[in-house]
Amino acid sequence: MDPSRQAISDPVLALAGFFAVVVLLLFLAARWKWHVFLALMVPLLLLGLMPGVQRSVFIQAFQEGFGNTLGKIGVVIVLGSVIAEFLRHTGAIQVITRSMVNLAGAHRMPLALTLSGFVLGVAIFSDVAYVILNPLVHSAARIMGVGMGVMSIGLVSAIQLTHAVVPPTPGPLAAAALVGADIGRTIIYGSLVCLAGSLAGWIWGQYLVGPRLRTLPSEEFSKDPVSEEEMAAHPGTLRSYAPIAVPVVLISSQSVVRFLLEEGHPARRILEYLGWPVVALSIGLVLAWWNIRSPEDRKSAKSGWIEDGLRASAMILVVTGLGGSLSAILKATPAVGVLAEAFAASGLPAILLPFVIGVLGNMITGSTTVGVITAASLVAPMLDDLSLSPEAAMLAGACGSVIIKYVNSSYFWVCTSLSGLPVREAIWGYGGGTLVGGGVSFAVVYLLWAVGIL
Repeated sequence: MDPSRQAISDPVLALAGFFAVVVLLLFLAARWKWHVFLALMVPLLLLGLMPGVQRSVFIQAFQEGFGNTLGKIGVVIVLGSVIAEFLRHTGAIQVITRSMVNLAGAHRMPLALTLSGFVLGVAIFSDVAYVILNPLVHSAARIMGVGMGVMSIGLVSAIQLTHAVVPPTPGPLAAAALVGADIGRTIIYGSLVCLAGSLAGWIWGQYLVGPRLRTLPSEEFSKDPVSEEEMAAHPGTLRSYAPIAVPVVLISSQSVVRFLLEEGHPARRILEYLGWPVVALSIGLVLAWWNIRSPEDRKSAKSGWIEDGLRASAMILVVTGLGGSLSAILKATPAVGVLAEAFAASGLPAILLPFVIGVLGNMITGSTTVGVITAASLVAPMLDDLSLSPEAAMLAGACGSVIIKYVNSSYFWVCTSLSGLPVREAIWGYGGGTLVGGGVSFAVVYLLWAVGIL
């Protein structure tokens, strides 16, 4: 690279700055509990004050990284967050859960809830999903005569997995944009690896650890809070799934037609447009709007629900933009090449790098979003040197960002407090479930990468 286009030309100084940014980011988020926006912003600004930094190049890289990243993915993140609000308010989430119970059978409720978590994690934030399903978890545990560990661990693990790995959930969507991954392929392979991980979490909960946890369901949730009259007012099963399934199918079909049809084919041109995430999720939003029944809800949806979705997406937007800035700045230094060469010389599989960064980001800060975006931001400039595909790098980092949920994670405390599990049981159950689920998911990613599919 031309030294005049490098933010930092000295390799030693660049490496020192790189490690200082990562350490300070994790320290501010974990030790001082700073919001992730400030924890990312402050180290970046301090990096610009280091001696030897060409500040004009630094500022340009910061601005272009932020703008280019949000230009690719900003509208999509907002649309996904708004759809999640519509699903929550219209009762579609309860309908999806009940359909999974019917599929697996009431006598296999732990599996049914795990499959529900697998689907819902794609559409809504993980803590919101568990809050909504918590009464059903208690009720099902009471009816089946099992403990809360057996009933909830698979669900907790599955929600977190797809929330971290499968677009169009905002976190993995942002990570895919940062590394330049094909979103359709990421959805297809991410769903596959998450299904394996979700089933592993279910086995951990129902057969291995769950039976050893003694916490019983609360009498407070002795009945299903959703009455038959309320269920009748909810949208039908197909209409409930449509806002999730249609965008996912359209985005995935974009990748499939590129493989099957030659360039210029009419069907390919049409599906490439319909499969553009902005269009696909806009269609999903229309389908979610179609599920609104009452005039009062339609009035609320026009302002309140949409504003709630905008607020929910704000943090993801700024963190994603700053992640793009960090990636662009690192790309404008020799640190990227030095690190990639060192990792290649170690003899370790290249795919371990994003996985380990995702693990560290999550375990230190407690945030899956921080883990997956940090992994994508740091590895994106190294992809060519590491000979990693964007999809493999993104999925590996996302799987790492799930390992493990414990006491520094807000999601851990949401699930622990609502389920009533003591902290020790929750660490074994939820921490272990996310460890097993994330580990198995990464093993599948590793296998797909090793055989050349990813």
